[in-house]
Amino acid sequence: MARQNATARDLPDLPIMARAERLREALASGHVVLTAAPGSGKTTLVPLLLLDEAWLAGRRIVMLEPRRPAARMAARRMAWLLGETVGETVGYQVRFERRVSPRTRIEVVTEGVLLRRLQADPELNGTGLLIFDEFHERSLNSDLGLALSLDAARGLREDLRLLVMSASIDPSPLAGMLPAQVVDAPGRSFPVETAWSTVDVEQRDPVPACLPLLDEALGACQGDILVFMPGRREIDAMIDAVRARVGGSVDVMALFGEMSAADQDRVLRGREPGQARRVIVATDIAETSLTVDGVDGVIDSGLSRKPVFDPSNGLTRLQTGWISRASALQRGGRAGRQRPGRHYRAWTEARERRLEAWTEPEIRRADLAGLVLQLAAWGIPSADSLAWLDVPPAAHWQQASELLRQLHAIDDKGRITTPGRQMAALPLHPRLAHVLASAAEAQRAAAADVVALLSERDPLRRTPEGRSADIDLRVGALRAWRSRRSDKRGGSDAACDSQALRQIDQVARQLRQALDNDAGSDDTGTTFDGEPPGIGECVAMAYPDRVAMCTSADGRRYLMRNGRAAVLGEQDPLRRRRWLAVAALDAGRRDGTIWSAAGLEAADVERLFGDDIRRDREVRWDDTGGNVVARAVARLDALLIEERPIPLQADDPTAAILCEQVRRYGLGRFFDDAPELRARIATARRHDPGGDWPDVGDDALLASLDDWLLPWLQPGVGVEQLRRLRLEQLLTQRLGWERQQRLEDWLPMVFETPAGTRRPVRYAADADPVLPVPLQEVLGLAEGPRLMQGRLPLILELLSPAGRPLQVTADLGGFWAGAYDAVRKEMRGRYPKHFWPENPASAAATRFTKRRM
Repeated sequence: MARQNATARDLPDLPIMARAERLREALASGHVVLTAAPGSGKTTLVPLLLLDEAWLAGRRIVMLEPRRPAARMAARRMAWLLGETVGETVGYQVRFERRVSPRTRIEVVTEGVLLRRLQADPELNGTGLLIFDEFHERSLNSDLGLALSLDAARGLREDLRLLVMSASIDPSPLAGMLPAQVVDAPGRSFPVETAWSTVDVEQRDPVPACLPLLDEALGACQGDILVFMPGRREIDAMIDAVRARVGGSVDVMALFGEMSAADQDRVLRGREPGQARRVIVATDIAETSLTVDGVDGVIDSGLSRKPVFDPSNGLTRLQTGWISRASALQRGGRAGRQRPGRHYRAWTEARERRLEAWTEPEIRRADLAGLVLQLAAWGIPSADSLAWLDVPPAAHWQQASELLRQLHAIDDKGRITTPGRQMAALPLHPRLAHVLASAAEAQRAAAADVVALLSERDPLRRTPEGRSADIDLRVGALRAWRSRRSDKRGGSDAACDSQALRQIDQVARQLRQALDNDAGSDDTGTTFDGEPPGIGECVAMAYPDRVAMCTSADGRRYLMRNGRAAVLGEQDPLRRRRWLAVAALDAGRRDGTIWSAAGLEAADVERLFGDDIRRDREVRWDDTGGNVVARAVARLDALLIEERPIPLQADDPTAAILCEQVRRYGLGRFFDDAPELRARIATARRHDPGGDWPDVGDDALLASLDDWLLPWLQPGVGVEQLRRLRLEQLLTQRLGWERQQRLEDWLPMVFETPAGTRRPVRYAADADPVLPVPLQEVLGLAEGPRLMQGRLPLILELLSPAGRPLQVTADLGGFWAGAYDAVRKEMRGRYPKHFWPENPASAAATRFTKRRM
């Protein structure tokens, strides 16, 4: 039964009561950081303990909770302790829901509500104390709210007090930043026994590891069991497994953020009279300050699914990973709120030692578009002038700023625009707020429907064939649901989740109401045409960087405006639509899978983004035709919308393009190799290092095209001019007259033998020159010939009358004196008609047989 006129004496004797006086004294003189373990009573007792402090002088206490269920439950608990109903001394405000009155002194709000309140009233008139509860969660909005509140307290309200509370956070950095005194409260009121597993849970499927722990918990614990899973998919799998395992002996329930407020509250209120013992399978929403009535056992998978933002592509992906030790402490604390409890951890003690001490702050890994917009509305174009525990990452800030400029929310200097200010006042991500801010009054209902669908849980159920990405199907389902409700017809569509449709309808109505209360959107930059706007137009306004064009013959692959590729399911009805506006996709893959999108028409793209479309004349290489071509093109960032051929002009930079293609494909694609000349130049370079001979290897020639090829090319002429050029001619010209003469003198192309024949010299880039010559034609030479003014001996490849090698030597005199005798004996028998003298060095050279001689 509710108690009337509660005083501090009537409050529960929880551990926080032992620090009440210390807390009062500290707050009387400044800001405070309060650390208190789970179960200490800080959330519901601290505001009540401070309500009548003299320094508050009748002003309100505003307490921030990171999640809506926690805000509602905290307000209800405090109101009950005072013997009142919510909305009297204690009230709350969350998105689209407000329970306050003129009598309200304690108001529990979510972080987004505080941000909008700060923007509307930076002095927070009538507020004397801001309490940041569960600050260890380090949500993006809690960091932003603290930064703005501290800025207001320093610049506008020196009497405003800030109280930051947490069960698991290092208070020193906070205390130094504020600055603040630290008050430490005792631990939980009931002990919690911790048990670890002998093996670590499998991240892909935690259910098998948690089921045996549930068997143990049901036997060892008396109350309800709370099971932590990383996400909705695992919750559903665990619920199915539990029901199959224990039948109807327990009531298995889910608890997650996308549930309706009524369903969440039903779980949090505890067991109804006559209700069976409960197993509540939850995400980390149950990790916050709220008490789940009746729970004395916690089974913890140790996993959490968090959004991780990639500023390089502007996409967020959900990543499953291990929780921190601080988060494990929070989860275990749910079991010790009302009686001694047990915490079963589905990981080993060795794994626990490897867990991070604290949960990574969201500001380090989140999309910062909302934060940057709120700071712009605050009048701050950069984060430097505010105090942060963790400064927003520069790459994330830059990406967010580029997006906001694309949404016309800020200008080039980071200052907020008129539509940007309207967007900042809406409880939505700037992308979705942009849709509503761009809608004229007659278009708001249709725009609100699309925004509600994009912001809430997908109402379409998954089928064995998958789930279409088409947002049109969702809008159709919403309209059909409204029609059935309006006509008071029973039944439902088996393909849709009626609860999700009810929530979407409620959010759409609340968004329309929020817009109706606004001054309007007369100056909002880009606006829709027509009544109502198309679904694809709405999605494109929210995700202008994800406007996509089909790029494959099978109609599945798309290229988005931001340059990222994406793919539709094989059976999706959106296939072969030329244009899509993509709302959600899996960012964890090379080609993201499109989860939700809407079709667009080319006229929509032109109208919405015509100012961003670049129409240029492009001159480039065409691989298909193997030539330089000119094209008139229209591009929307990475998307080539239109292309048609036009003639080359006299000043087109074809020469540079041709040089680039020679580098790309190599010399052999466009020239004969000129092997003899290049080998002679390479030989000269090797044996005359001081002679300033150019490097004519492939790599060197490709690197120096501007020196030897570009001067020969003309602008405005295609590849045909390249085909007319000869590499030998170009390299000869590069040598110059003086080096040409040296090359001809030192490394001749032919050698005239004593027999009067002219035999070609064989040159190679990486070997000394070789003269293949019949043996009889060099008779009479006591020593072999030399090149390069005698510096380089010419290697002789002495041939038989049949042209077969007999000896390779650079020492002809040594050959005559040595091996020749054996060669002569063999050859005389094989070729008796040819001349094989006994003294070759003094014999006459000949190219004839003995008879002709």
